[in-house]
Amino acid sequence: MTGWSRRLGAVVAFVGLLGVSLPTVQAQTSVSQGEWRSYGADNASTKYSPMDQITASNFDQLRIAWSWDTADVRILAAHRSDARLRGAGFKATPLMVGGVLFVSTGLGQIAALDATTGRTRWVYDPESYTGGPPANVIGFQTRGVAYWSEGTNGRILFGTNDGYLVAIDARTGAPISEFGNNGRVDLTTGIPGAERGKRPQLAAGESYYVSVNSPPIVVRDVVIVGSSMTDRPNLKEWPAGHVQAFDVRTGARRWVFHTVPRSDDLGVETWESDSWRYSGGSNVWSMMSADEEAGYVYLPTGTPASDFYGGHRLGDNLFAESLVCVDVETGEHVWHFQFVHHGLWDYDTASAPNLVDLTVDGRRVKAVAQVTKQGFTYVLDRITGEPVWPIEERPVPPSDVPGERAAPTQPFPTRPAPFERQGITTDDLIDFTPELRSEALSIASHYRLGPIFTPPSLYVDDATRGTIQLPGPSGGANWGGAAVDPNTGVLYVPSRTAPMMVVLTEPDPDVSDLRYVRSGTLGPGSAHPARPALPRGPQGLPLVKPPYSRMTAIDMNTGEHIWVVPTGEGNRFRRNPLLRDLDLAPLGGDGANSGPLVTKTLLIYCLTAGGTTGGPRMVAYAKDTGAELASVDLPAGAIGTPMTYNVDGRQYIALTVGGGPRLVAFALPR
Repeated sequence: MTGWSRRLGAVVAFVGLLGVSLPTVQAQTSVSQGEWRSYGADNASTKYSPMDQITASNFDQLRIAWSWDTADVRILAAHRSDARLRGAGFKATPLMVGGVLFVSTGLGQIAALDATTGRTRWVYDPESYTGGPPANVIGFQTRGVAYWSEGTNGRILFGTNDGYLVAIDARTGAPISEFGNNGRVDLTTGIPGAERGKRPQLAAGESYYVSVNSPPIVVRDVVIVGSSMTDRPNLKEWPAGHVQAFDVRTGARRWVFHTVPRSDDLGVETWESDSWRYSGGSNVWSMMSADEEAGYVYLPTGTPASDFYGGHRLGDNLFAESLVCVDVETGEHVWHFQFVHHGLWDYDTASAPNLVDLTVDGRRVKAVAQVTKQGFTYVLDRITGEPVWPIEERPVPPSDVPGERAAPTQPFPTRPAPFERQGITTDDLIDFTPELRSEALSIASHYRLGPIFTPPSLYVDDATRGTIQLPGPSGGANWGGAAVDPNTGVLYVPSRTAPMMVVLTEPDPDVSDLRYVRSGTLGPGSAHPARPALPRGPQGLPLVKPPYSRMTAIDMNTGEHIWVVPTGEGNRFRRNPLLRDLDLAPLGGDGANSGPLVTKTLLIYCLTAGGTTGGPRMVAYAKDTGAELASVDLPAGAIGTPMTYNVDGRQYIALTVGGGPRLVAFALPR
């Protein structure tokens, strides 16, 4: 079938009280006034601000104006022996409204902070960590909150690790009593297979089927929320991650969009043998975008369960690994484009799409650009879903795993060109020295290599030890996504070259009823031990050639790459004795997993190394060339994507970092 289709039919701690257009992109007014009201600056997910007080000439003068240790510190200190709480990910990007920052912590607390001092105004704790770990493979983490206001009344909307949507008074931190049940709505109600008290067996160590770790989005007084679910369940029967929308005032459910079709829904025929009845996943775990004028919301969906074996769900599996446009008022399907048919690679659509108005061959296009883990940028008309440039269905390798049937073709954009390396051959193996090259060839000979979309394979003794997938699920563009300058139409995409080894094995039947699972994904209950996710290269070096991370600038009006630069020198590789004396270009590999920030004059991104003492840093790049202009040391590695705001004429850049973890705000000295 074609890739696109047209329209078819608690505890509150009070510490204080809250004080109280660009032509081409919606919802820019608040950003131009110095606020940051949505995760990506606006509902178009531009991550752009027109502020220009911080420039190339003074960027290196930035200093930490204030620092805030996460409110989780107290909880973590009181539960040091609880291994479930360790490593809570403070990945949030804060919002700034009316001189106050709103942020969520790794354990799911919500805090309001004075934007000029970092002083805590209030903290609300929904205690979502008390019932057990969340329903995902990476533990406790959140990426932020949503904001809505009517007159002087503001609300914070937040999805919890234990599957609730909560509404908090932005002034006081108290739950909104008229929203749902005293400020919360149960996201499992009415979701087949996920309702509390009606659940089948859970995977080891999990307590819920539905969690939320990314912020909701609010459009036209409707709050839309996705879900985070385990990617690698031990059962073929698993709940689907349907997207839900609620009235922002009352919490009444407005609609549900079934990411796995039900009964007579559009796309149900793409789940052969009625596998839609039991198959799950396909959830929107990342951020969403919206066109408020059109009344459309754009849903980036993930891989169906189980990630690497689809023998129990043959067919293209709509609406998995797609971008789905729905009407915000009704949830009605408007159009969709599927990026991966019958996913076998964990190529979730991992970030919010960027909305931008373009001029393509002399015509104006309201576009949506979706960057992906596989290294493609799919550019579509955001009203009709039609590709802006042709997207071709091309043949891809078949699967030889028993019971599996890979899709015969996958969609390849004709432009823009891929921003990341795709597929792997012996030509991609490192060749710094003849000795390293020889060793790399020997290592690679034990694995199956091939172009992008080469399916996973079995481990065969004395033969192939599995498939090397490039990009792997953590490569390409991940949840940090891209940023776009709405004035120029230039898209800035950070990415990582991260191969992964995929080996399918038969699980212990006492643990799983799946025919095959990726080796090691079922933990200690599996009869097959875990094998390394990354193929080990020679002498502790990567198996493939550099650069290992990069930033790509793409002119979305033409689909052409403007420039590509490695992100970082890759000093941890250069320290290897075999490379120490070689004259090498920048190797990359220092790019953080968070996203970029674009201002009127700068592209800002965080690196894991290269600071004055060798540690992490925040870098300003030239938007037109990619040249590194200046940098400032970070107190610890960046976790969340930076944002910027202005209060009383002073511009700040704030982001979450490790070493606490904590939220830090940079500004120029007064």
